[in-house]
Amino acid sequence: MIIPRDKYLQELKSVMHNGMIKIITGVRRCGKSYLLFELFKQSLLENGVNEEHIIQVDLEDRRSKHLREPDILLDYIDGHIADNDMYYILLDEIQLVPEFEDVLNSYLKIKNADVYVTGSNSRMLSSDVKTEFRGRGYEIRVHPLSFSEFLKAGQYTNELSALQDYMIYGGMPQVVSFSNKKEKENYLKSLFQGTYIRDIKERYNIRNDDDLSELIDIIASNIGCLTNPTNLENTFKSVKGHSISDTTIQSYLGMLQDAFMLEKAIRYDIKGKHYINTPSKYYFEDVGLRNARLNYRQIDGGHLMENIIYNELRIRGYSVDIGQVEVRITNDDGRKMRKLLEVDFICNSGDKRVYIQSALDMPTQEKIDQETNSLRHIKDGFPKIVIVGGLTPSHVNADGISIINVIDFLKDTEGNLL
Repeated sequence: MIIPRDKYLQELKSVMHNGMIKIITGVRRCGKSYLLFELFKQSLLENGVNEEHIIQVDLEDRRSKHLREPDILLDYIDGHIADNDMYYILLDEIQLVPEFEDVLNSYLKIKNADVYVTGSNSRMLSSDVKTEFRGRGYEIRVHPLSFSEFLKAGQYTNELSALQDYMIYGGMPQVVSFSNKKEKENYLKSLFQGTYIRDIKERYNIRNDDDLSELIDIIASNIGCLTNPTNLENTFKSVKGHSISDTTIQSYLGMLQDAFMLEKAIRYDIKGKHYINTPSKYYFEDVGLRNARLNYRQIDGGHLMENIIYNELRIRGYSVDIGQVEVRITNDDGRKMRKLLEVDFICNSGDKRVYIQSALDMPTQEKIDQETNSLRHIKDGFPKIVIVGGLTPSHVNADGISIINVIDFLKDTEGNLL
């Protein structure tokens, strides 16, 4: 099955021959290798590049294990560069090569070499893009399928049915090739335990993964909820029957973020214009993986929709924080008191900002008032939006707040509604 990844392919094509190492990052099995070895390679061939000028190495393949040695990899690539025409070097899972920065830097000095690599660990890649390559590394972050990609790949005729499937099974590309739910469930469970957990154990030399697994379960059960290491430590004591230090919790959370499995959204005080380090929220890179981890027990539509909206915003290039706005209210005895209202997402891209609330439904005026309350107390001129599930039609209410149906939002890949 051919799944177009036009957004990423166009970005790759736009940075060809720019004198930088192109580093494609993302969670394992999200489609990085497919993008590089299938879609991008095919584009090169269609544009007249001789196949002998495409040097491709899958470092995850057992047959390429010897090429994980830096000097052997250098010799292999050098041995394939036979003339002065442009060569395209495509390397998959580069983090498997020790001192890979030195290998890649070697080709920054060669004018007829254009280098593209993939990697699945941010600590070994994103930080090195900024430091080791000194402005000569360009990172392209690839995500699992967005809803619009999923909709096209699955050939759905009913968009609401597609969203329900997406909310349960997520957007890992392999999932759309399976015809029944048992295959999808088994694949996602196996992927989580057999690939992600195993990778983290091997990378960080974790012998007993019980605490790591329990932490993942707790985070998965609390997506979209404010939390911090101390809260998680207390949860271990009360629910799991034993304690684990907040230092260990922070370390495990860092590992999960480095593997692109989780993202952390930091709290921002809108009126005070400053960040609040704790508590924060965590979102899964793919809701299907989250559901598989919990054996499809806690299918909470509201929190899953919030996670999907967060992921879509990140795919579109927004930095996303969670917000709070302070208001003064009068309580029953007439005294003034301070109250903090939550804003689900503060989305920034350049000089553009959008405030977004996520609501599974708004069946009553009371619910509408509740969901729009925090937005009505933000007095700047940036757009304010409530994304709502179900069949609610998109419209603008009397307060100037845009009410956007979640399917309309997810299909609006050009961002015209924001």
